[in-house]
Amino acid sequence: MYKKQRGINMKSYIKEKLDSFQSENKNRARLLINCADQPGIVAAVSKFLFDHGANIIESNQYSTDPHGGEFFIRIEFEIPNLKEKAKELESDFTAIKEQFALEATFKYVSEVKKIAVFVSKEPHCLLELLWEWQSGDLMADISLVISNHETSREMVESLGIPYYYIPANKEIRREVEEKQKELIEKYQVDVLILARYMQILTPDFVKTYQHQIINIHHSFLPAFIGAKPYERAYNRGVKLIGATSHYVTNDLDEGPIIEQDISRVDHRDNAEAMKKIGQSIERSVLARAVKWHLEDRIIVYGNKTIVF
Repeated sequence: MYKKQRGINMKSYIKEKLDSFQSENKNRARLLINCADQPGIVAAVSKFLFDHGANIIESNQYSTDPHGGEFFIRIEFEIPNLKEKAKELESDFTAIKEQFALEATFKYVSEVKKIAVFVSKEPHCLLELLWEWQSGDLMADISLVISNHETSREMVESLGIPYYYIPANKEIRREVEEKQKELIEKYQVDVLILARYMQILTPDFVKTYQHQIINIHHSFLPAFIGAKPYERAYNRGVKLIGATSHYVTNDLDEGPIIEQDISRVDHRDNAEAMKKIGQSIERSVLARAVKWHLEDRIIVYGNKTIVF
């Protein structure tokens, strides 16, 4: 009874935080653009926003090369009564998109993203996300947790989050993913977080959720791709270990990298010690990557990311 009540209270507490966040940001939006670099883009976009009554709060831009390179910009702005003006805003922006051949997306801050967290046996990355969520530093709706083990059920359900146990292995991979897709559709999930989910996804599944699946790899990629990276790092005698968060593609552990970090080790650290150090890095790296995705700070360009 205590656990059930605690879950209800926590869910209510988080809902209050999310409601407050949505209210505070009801008139705030973000515009993400990439295109061939050319004169006049910033001026045209800024004038467009000014003409529509917008106040620019934050603006970041980057060019791979001012002479024939690719241009990226992220602008956060506020417009009074944004909800009523959103469709007109996007429609009016079409002329600028066509003029500069822009890839452009409007994101509305009050539309809180829904997350599905996938986890296997080791819960450290899941726990970090739950802690960030409880503290109000992860502004998202953790809609459900999916696992091929029962290990994390109690801690998840105690917070009022639905937990789905779906046994998985390579022989039944497609059947498992069909069940997962049904849940993703049911909860209208926006982003999938692989918080040490130790199963390989099928090409069809990855294609369905392109640039919506964030993974944490327990290695400083591109080193030690695949299984048992800490054992291989120890055998190699490395002095630095790390972790990498990236979008999932069908090239195993080679998707666009979002965030990485490292820690120094030495000859006194065996594989188990390295694993403990590595798990600490994994937690923080994944949490940062997820936050940046939620804040619309990432533009994928080829197999790289621009993170503003």
